[in-house]
Amino acid sequence: MRNTQVDDRKLHIETLLAHEGRERGQIGGTVNTPVYRASTLLFPTVETLHAQHGTLNTYGRHGNPTTRSLEQALCQLEGAYGAMLTPSGLSALTTALLATLQPGDHLLMTDSVYDPTRAFCDETLKRFGIETTYYDPLIGAGIADLIRPNTRVVFVESPGSLTFEVQDIPAIADAAHARGALVMLDNTWGTPAHFPSFKHGVDISIHAATKYIVGHSDVLMGVIMTTEALYPRIRGFYKQLGLSVSADDAYLALRGLRTLSTRLERHQRNAHAVAEWLSAQPEVERLLYPALPGAPGHDIWKRDFTGACGLFGVVFKPITESAIRAMLNDMQLFGMGFSWGGFESLILLTRPSSHRTATTWNAEGPLVRLHVGLEHPDDLIADLEAGFQRLRAARD
Repeated sequence: MRNTQVDDRKLHIETLLAHEGRERGQIGGTVNTPVYRASTLLFPTVETLHAQHGTLNTYGRHGNPTTRSLEQALCQLEGAYGAMLTPSGLSALTTALLATLQPGDHLLMTDSVYDPTRAFCDETLKRFGIETTYYDPLIGAGIADLIRPNTRVVFVESPGSLTFEVQDIPAIADAAHARGALVMLDNTWGTPAHFPSFKHGVDISIHAATKYIVGHSDVLMGVIMTTEALYPRIRGFYKQLGLSVSADDAYLALRGLRTLSTRLERHQRNAHAVAEWLSAQPEVERLLYPALPGAPGHDIWKRDFTGACGLFGVVFKPITESAIRAMLNDMQLFGMGFSWGGFESLILLTRPSSHRTATTWNAEGPLVRLHVGLEHPDDLIADLEAGFQRLRAARD
């Protein structure tokens, strides 16, 4: 749970990242919370054991000083009351949805959602008698027209997966709360450093900590953060599912968290340089990077976010797939993989049209997703320039 003793301190995010979640008075003076590997906790008396029964201090699966340090730091950064760590970002999403929905309920889901989340809604939630309606991510306050008496959750992801639509979360939250529905956000792109979700009306914030929180492409982890009102309900369900993460992984996530602001600043700076270079290429139709002036969603991004990351999309003008493949198949610095958020640059050919039901993806050319890492931007641009030369040779 959140350390309420520091609520009134007016510290910048960079300072909070360096100091939160450090139990300095309890761990022998070490700077970092050590790795506590433990499955069994012992108690000196029957009375002590019974007094602790039902708390988070009775069994290793319920947490340890390492995992609690990470949870407390994340809560303080994003303004949550409580946090729960899960084995992956997807497990955080599915756990939060199952904890807040029951048979007969209705879920409103953004049409730009991460595809595995869509599969969970269409298969598992449907099997449990929970109906999902997909909506246009740009609907804003118009979401009120889709809310039914049995709508329990409105799910937002901003920017949207693959296509980077920036949602008007405060307007959606106002409409949802007026009808008694919760707002659940996938905040992985925004991170706790750049989108203070609870200040914008979110009730449950979810992250694939695998991405920027860990930041080094070596840990799978998710996190669920909630308001005080929802924490007992979701923590109880989480506990019943038997979810936990290892102290070693929590330690690595804490280590990544300390440099989150510095890394994001570099990711954003590099991404701007690469995006501006890409915008000058004749084969590029448009860029889907909300932090870029003139890009779709920039005005709302500027209003609600304090920064950006290194992930964005590039829409090409009509071109054969063989030409795009010629470009991508021999990249030297941009690896080809399905993740993002690490220190390395990645590139991926995507097909968002196959993941839409409420809206239509109408781009005539292919969409390529880039994660711009921490390398020097001149080297990344040179790698892309060589790729464009291959594309042009294949096209001609």
